[in-house]
Amino acid sequence: MVSQDRRSLIRSAFIASAGSFAAGLAWAQATVTEGATTATAAAAAATTAVTNTVTNAVNAIAPVAAAVTSKPEFNGGDTAWLLISTVLVLLMTIPGIMLFYSGMLRTKNALSIVAHVFAATTVVTLVWALVGYTLAFTPGSGDLSAWIGGWDRLFAAKLIGAKVGVHPSAPTVPESAFFLFQMAFAIISFAIIIGATAERMRLGATVIFAAFWTLLVYAPVAHWVWEPTGWLAKMGHMDFAGGTVVHITAGISGLVAAKMIGPRRGFGTEPMVPHNLLITVMGAGLLWAGWFGFNAGSAFEASSRAVGALLATQVAACVGAFVWGYCEYVKRGQMSVLGMATGAIAGLIAVTPASGFVGIVGSMAIGAAAGLLCFLAVTSFKSATGIDDTLDVFALHGVGGLVGTVMLPLFALKEIAPITATVVTQAVGALAVMAYAAIMTAMILWVIKAVIGLRVDADSEKMGLDVSQHGEMLGSN
Repeated sequence: MVSQDRRSLIRSAFIASAGSFAAGLAWAQATVTEGATTATAAAAAATTAVTNTVTNAVNAIAPVAAAVTSKPEFNGGDTAWLLISTVLVLLMTIPGIMLFYSGMLRTKNALSIVAHVFAATTVVTLVWALVGYTLAFTPGSGDLSAWIGGWDRLFAAKLIGAKVGVHPSAPTVPESAFFLFQMAFAIISFAIIIGATAERMRLGATVIFAAFWTLLVYAPVAHWVWEPTGWLAKMGHMDFAGGTVVHITAGISGLVAAKMIGPRRGFGTEPMVPHNLLITVMGAGLLWAGWFGFNAGSAFEASSRAVGALLATQVAACVGAFVWGYCEYVKRGQMSVLGMATGAIAGLIAVTPASGFVGIVGSMAIGAAAGLLCFLAVTSFKSATGIDDTLDVFALHGVGGLVGTVMLPLFALKEIAPITATVVTQAVGALAVMAYAAIMTAMILWVIKAVIGLRVDADSEKMGLDVSQHGEMLGSN
């Protein structure tokens, strides 16, 4: 194709040159044989001939030039930053969330959560590449575009090879890089839910749940909020990096899952002490570092906005940890390591939707509110409801995501980006997503329960899932 275009250019240039030469020869001949008057007329005719020849040449070249200029120009710095951010977000799941969750479980179940996260990662990756991405991030057909995407990227079509284009949300990077970054988001979104059903859910049930949840819950919500044709996007709902799409959706889904699967054996009557808080703190550190890719990467460019999002992320995490520790000190006269780590996670969750819109003051306010409100939720929600959300997925992600989403318009700065939402707009979007995710999650789990069952048998649960389900043991029980 390139050689044909070059031949076309050479042919056009040759035609123009030949036309110019012929016109000049005609003019000279007329000057010698017919005098000045005839020469003048010949010169005018020659000028017309040259003009027509050049015009034809330009018209011949125009399609080639248009084809060349239509190819997107990728920014190497932006692309590199998005790929690094993708790796950081993947590290949040493997091994970040694995370690964070595993350390808080009893020894006999410490490896089972790792198995569930590994399995979910593989399933979500395949579902995303085959169907999930196209449903989330492409325009649908007609009125359906407000609710679900189309089929242009089915089986990752047009994302591999030299002709990769761009996505409207990330116009300076290859769409394949955008696809990978969003895949990492889909993976960790479901991995969050696993903490609510830990220590009693069957691995097979988790695998099926992961596939259908990604297709029926995550992909539609991502389309509503992040695809420009989605109904919440058109309403002006603001979510920079996933307060609604990731944390509210995963938080409410985890709560529904915990309710439907039922409490662990001995819940409320037996001590269920974390087996290794050092592992949990290591996981929290990986989550914290990975969150810089999560939030700053959502700028889709290596820019001042990415730097601002990273700064807001760091500030909110620190304020959340401090406020949580202070709340613990007021309540029981001590600050715990687990509490400060959890407070940092609460601040990170809450600032996620606002990180690309707020400055220092906003990030501090959101981090403080999350530290306080998530602390109250974690310390009182289980006893108040009787729902055994094993690792407080809803109290952290659901509550924290809602706090950041609703507070966002109060602290968003116009000098960073346009403000398209109000507190009402944010609340309406958050509540709509909560209702949809809750209903769809319940339907998915109801079908799985009817077909294969959700939880292991009583003997397996008593023995521990590590040995009974995986034939492995982390250490002595």
